[in-house]
Amino acid sequence: MILHYLPAIKNGDSTQFFLMAGPCAIEGEEIALRIAERIVTITNKYRIPYIFKGSYRKANRSRVDSFTGIGDEKALKILEKVGRTFGVPTVTDIHESHEAAMAAAYVDVLQIPAFLCRQTELLVAAAETGKVVNIKKGQFLSAGSMQFAVDKVKDSGNDKVFLTDRGNTFGYQDLIVDFRGIPEMKSFDVPTIMDCTHSLQQPNQTSGVTGGKPALIETIAKAAIVVGADGLFIETHPDPANAKSDGANMLHLDLLDGLMEKLVRVREAIL
Repeated sequence: MILHYLPAIKNGDSTQFFLMAGPCAIEGEEIALRIAERIVTITNKYRIPYIFKGSYRKANRSRVDSFTGIGDEKALKILEKVGRTFGVPTVTDIHESHEAAMAAAYVDVLQIPAFLCRQTELLVAAAETGKVVNIKKGQFLSAGSMQFAVDKVKDSGNDKVFLTDRGNTFGYQDLIVDFRGIPEMKSFDVPTIMDCTHSLQQPNQTSGVTGGKPALIETIAKAAIVVGADGLFIETHPDPANAKSDGANMLHLDLLDGLMEKLVRVREAIL
């Protein structure tokens, strides 16, 4: 399905899962290109279709003094350069309906953040760009309820929709993944993705900085492949401790190669 939606992805095996990966936020051109180059090398090695991920702006932060971005146009141009340099599609978040056309001029996939997945005007605006729309499932919603989000995009004339699970709220500062949601969302006839990093967040800790459990990324990823996820979403960084956003739940970039090798073997074993 990913090849049908994104012909720009080359060298991928249609029976393989695809990967959305990159830093949480675009921090600068040099580091974005460095991360992309490393991931492209890894995904080419294992013939995994790849989409570079990076948020041009972070609109949902715990504190007002948290890093939000380096400037919208500057960050979007970096995303565009990554796509051109490595020949890969790119994805970024949008937060309000007026951002859809702006971001669509630079990237291939528009991502709807989980907290905004019910916002009709935002979904319609994303759909009307003609780009692929990746909708993250709200932590407060069941998998089944995401059918209505899919319908909003399709009823707007765009059938290029992805759904991404990122766990459900479990108490005040934790999330849990219900893997029954993957096959349920696949039944809507859209590619379904598991967000292996945000699903391990521990939101809004006492310091006002979101925590996480990155040691469990491999566990979530393996389980997602086993239950039939079409793709995986993984935020990764060469120095998570000093990343400007979501470092507490990112995968260290040095660990990505080994993880992909294991996941390809899991995928082969269940086919």
